[in-house]
Amino acid sequence: MTQDTRDASPSATPTPHDEPEQAQRNEDMTATFLRETEVIEESMEGGEKVRRKGIYLLPNLFTTSALFSGFFAVVAGINGDFSAAAVAIFIAMVLDGLDGRVARMTNTQSAFGAEYDSLADMISFGMAPALVAFTWILQDIGKTGWVVAFLYVACAALRLARFNVQIGSVDKKWFIGLPSPSAAALVAASVWTFNSFDADALGFKLLMLGVVAATGILMVSNVRYYSFKDIDFKKPVPFVVLLAVVLGFVMISVEPSVMLLLLFGAYVVSGPLQAVARKLKPGK
Repeated sequence: MTQDTRDASPSATPTPHDEPEQAQRNEDMTATFLRETEVIEESMEGGEKVRRKGIYLLPNLFTTSALFSGFFAVVAGINGDFSAAAVAIFIAMVLDGLDGRVARMTNTQSAFGAEYDSLADMISFGMAPALVAFTWILQDIGKTGWVVAFLYVACAALRLARFNVQIGSVDKKWFIGLPSPSAAALVAASVWTFNSFDADALGFKLLMLGVVAATGILMVSNVRYYSFKDIDFKKPVPFVVLLAVVLGFVMISVEPSVMLLLLFGAYVVSGPLQAVARKLKPGK
């Protein structure tokens, strides 16, 4: 006698009565996931400790965009598009400069945003310049090339860590050590310029080796660099200042790679030159 197979599993097909229970379970799982992944920060407001849930979207969008630009620079470098990689690093610089200002203007600063910005900087101004320089020309030097590239990455990480613990304890007019965005800009501008000239001679390889090593060491040095943070953009300035800014943009647009290389090269050497001048100054 054959048994009816429909009786073997009477509950295999969900009934309409089970659908609300399934929806409730899904809702509970969603609520649990949101609760367990929520960011909670403690801050002092008005002398009282305040717990705040969630993150601010606007400044973190700029940070995420800077992170994407840094990652794009790595991918472009691996694919051999070194000009695009250099441009992406400069775009990351602009976005990195905007996220903090947007946070201050909208009063949306947070510890989460500061940590996220630091991690994004490590990718955009630590890993990206080193990998782009390595894939372009440093790999031709052998072991020395990747050792110097790693030196730059390690120095960038140390520079960012030291900057985070020194916030509020040093004069905001000066940076202690070369800022990582400026170091990345010099490396990116060098790659952009020399690659456009098809520079592959041994002399250029050694020059790039020196640039990457020097910028890495300067990041962790005690050399002071002017931060430009004491400039008040709300005050009126002479007309000639605006004219100089316009001329600067015109000069950069004529040959962007060369002018950016000269601009950031001058900033990088300004720190050691000022240090030497202070040493030679009478009474110092």
